[in-house]
Amino acid sequence: MASTVVEACQWTVAALARHTPATISVLLDVHDRLRCVAATGSWQVFATVPPKAGIVGRVHASGQSAVVHDVTADPDYIPVRPDVTAEVCVPVAAPAGRPVGVLDLQWGDPTGPEPWRGTAERVAALLGARIAELGGPPAESRSEKLLRHAAAMTDAPTRWDLMTAAISAARDVSTLSAAVLVLAGRQGPRLGAPTVAPGDLESRVRAELAAADPAVLGRLIARAHRYGAGYTLGEPGHPPTDDHEPLVRAGVCTLVAVPVGPPDSGGVLLVADERLLRPDPTTVNLMELLASQAWNCLDRLRALARLREQAASDPLTGLRHTGPFGQRIAAATPGRTALLAIDVDGFKSVNDTYGHQAGDRVLVGLARALEGALRQGDELYRIGGDEFVAVIEVGLPEEAVGIAERLTEAARRTGRTISVGVALAGPAESAEATLRRADQALYAVKRRGRDGVHLAAS
Repeated sequence: MASTVVEACQWTVAALARHTPATISVLLDVHDRLRCVAATGSWQVFATVPPKAGIVGRVHASGQSAVVHDVTADPDYIPVRPDVTAEVCVPVAAPAGRPVGVLDLQWGDPTGPEPWRGTAERVAALLGARIAELGGPPAESRSEKLLRHAAAMTDAPTRWDLMTAAISAARDVSTLSAAVLVLAGRQGPRLGAPTVAPGDLESRVRAELAAADPAVLGRLIARAHRYGAGYTLGEPGHPPTDDHEPLVRAGVCTLVAVPVGPPDSGGVLLVADERLLRPDPTTVNLMELLASQAWNCLDRLRALARLREQAASDPLTGLRHTGPFGQRIAAATPGRTALLAIDVDGFKSVNDTYGHQAGDRVLVGLARALEGALRQGDELYRIGGDEFVAVIEVGLPEEAVGIAERLTEAARRTGRTISVGVALAGPAESAEATLRRADQALYAVKRRGRDGVHLAAS
């Protein structure tokens, strides 16, 4: 008589409970997890169980019943009641034989399972047939989807992965077809990571927003933060505001707009569809929760990036130091990667005459000057007190010498001079050996009177 799958499971549990004191539960496969949809009371009922976890996961994965007379001896047992000693778990299968869940019974009496395995298997078969007649296990609810996506966003290793996860979550939870993140930036609002193929609504929305005046995007963000989340009712004949014109040109008929993060540095999440729909307040609330989780995860990634940068950088000059330098030169390409060993001429006299604060100012000024003289993609490291190394990629040794000479000219403009030794990584040569040759070339400059460049022999 059950009209829903949940009712069928609840009535099954209630009927069995009238004939045995066991703790009884039915768990069904819902989006790669076993979700408990009916159970008798116990100390702890697990809402969901990961795939293959516990005896229930083992039975579901194998499709084979399990009778456990001593749960303490089974490493897969998931404790639900302190007095449980025995368990019977049988698969709930569709008529075709594919398990869609499990029926689980647990007793405090070790003899409890003996007469019940056959009964449990017959009841589970009837339940599986009824579940199939009712359309299969219940679909994942929107709140369950949100929890699953929130976990995915928390685990995202990069900002790109996070934005991709957030956009995918917005589409899945809202059931609308497109989602776009617009975030504030130093150069103005920018779009988050794309996640779909060109040609659909989301790609059209992105194209229109990318071509729109940045002021329009700024007003979309400001509107959401000033007035809160908003949505259309999908009714034709009502003209959009000017700020929404790019979305209308893309084909948007239904829109949910939710603020993300703080007004000064956050953005807006736009979730849209080309169908005429009527979003409900619950959808908007779920999008607000999603936006909040996405921002918290983004803030965490930014904080971690700052910590990594601090750990990998020289606190005085901001240049990367010995740890990253070692990793970089380990990836040197023979014949193309050049190491430029740099030493500040007469730096000890600055510290001795004017003090360490003056010496620090000299180092910071030189670091900025040398960075400015390098090309895009060249890297500068501080590996000692007044010792720097530039790692560059070149086609010819003469190109590396030319860049070293640019560095010496940049140093002279600060009122200081430097000596530079240049060495190209050789075939089968270790990075340490290349650096030693660069140092030897540097000392050759020192012996000649400093303020110059010398190319090490290959």
